[in-house]
Amino acid sequence: MQKEVDIVIIGGGPAGLSASISSAERGKSILILERNEELGGVLNQCIHPGFGLIYFKEELTGPEYAYRFIKKIEKYPNIEVWLETMVVDITNEKEITAINKDGIWEIKTKAIIFSTGCRERTRGNLQIPGTRPAGIYTAGTAQRLVNIEGYLPGEKILILGSGDIGLIMARRLKWEGAEVIGVIEKLPYPGGLTRNLVQCLEDYNIPLYLKHTVVEILGKDRVEGVYIAPVDDYGNPITDNKKFIECDTLLLSAGLIPENDLLENINIPLDPRTQGPYVDQYLSTLKEGIFSCGNSLLVNDLVDYVTLQGILVGKSAVRYINNEINIEKRAHIEIDGNLRLVVPQYLSYPILEDITFYFRVKEPQKSAILTLKDNDKRIKEWRFPVVKPAEMIVIKVKPEFLRDMKNPKFSMEG
Repeated sequence: MQKEVDIVIIGGGPAGLSASISSAERGKSILILERNEELGGVLNQCIHPGFGLIYFKEELTGPEYAYRFIKKIEKYPNIEVWLETMVVDITNEKEITAINKDGIWEIKTKAIIFSTGCRERTRGNLQIPGTRPAGIYTAGTAQRLVNIEGYLPGEKILILGSGDIGLIMARRLKWEGAEVIGVIEKLPYPGGLTRNLVQCLEDYNIPLYLKHTVVEILGKDRVEGVYIAPVDDYGNPITDNKKFIECDTLLLSAGLIPENDLLENINIPLDPRTQGPYVDQYLSTLKEGIFSCGNSLLVNDLVDYVTLQGILVGKSAVRYINNEINIEKRAHIEIDGNLRLVVPQYLSYPILEDITFYFRVKEPQKSAILTLKDNDKRIKEWRFPVVKPAEMIVIKVKPEFLRDMKNPKFSMEG
């Protein structure tokens, strides 16, 4: 079976939903391909508040945030949604092969927007030795079990990694009556937002063990306990000092990985720092007509940023189709100092409007100065009282600071 449409959006989470509305408002026909049975992505299982403070200027739960966009797309007859649809192949000519209950589809389109989100690191990714008992979950899986399926994953729970989902689940499991022994973090600083550290751990007296990791899992049929050990300054476990902690469940909250297997299949270059594609200010990848946004582009700490990226990429895809984007040249953006990553990684000239940049830092830093340079010439500075790896830095730069730059570079200095 065959279908033709102006824009195909792969993924119906917050990035894909906002991108679809942004494109539909500009008159194009949109097809959203979503592999799950409902729109909204991971928001549907995030029943805690804290969403929407930037975009909606009010505090919402995840399902409430998703519902607002789902209701909005119903007003656009030019947005079509296919649920339970799996994309299995994409060609360089922007031809998509997808499978759903109706059969196998060949879809031709003028532009593709990737909003496929991210996945959690599993025990296999972390390479934790030991036996292979039941009772080991990613924090997101445990979140779905508790919030949607109504199951408690365990009674005596240890959490490895201080990512935001793990912190939120520590509090959630405490509410459900489980004993949360603590959160183990390999780094010398926590990985989650400050507000989650306070509201989810400190308010419930759940201990956080920094510079520690799990070195072995024990148990026959079910997890019976784990060995944890401190790590040295290079992150290597000091096994001579390991100690046993009894538990029946281990939750893994040790980072997220953008879902970009389909991009790799068509040789779109990925940035090893973000694990998402290289993009310019239009959020266009280095392959013409293919765009990326949300957590498939980089792991965001707030859903509001995901939404804003979706709005931008929807507009950009329409401008591409209408031949309104005329790229004369590109410049790669360098970073140094305490900066770990930047998005976008390229500037496409001419620059016509404000550009939003997203950064993460390597280590916590006080009295930080973010500097925009052209070669060694300082162009502009931004000052921050404190920066942290878990909290993204977002700035907007006007075109006059970026035009005609030969070697754009951002640096984070003390």
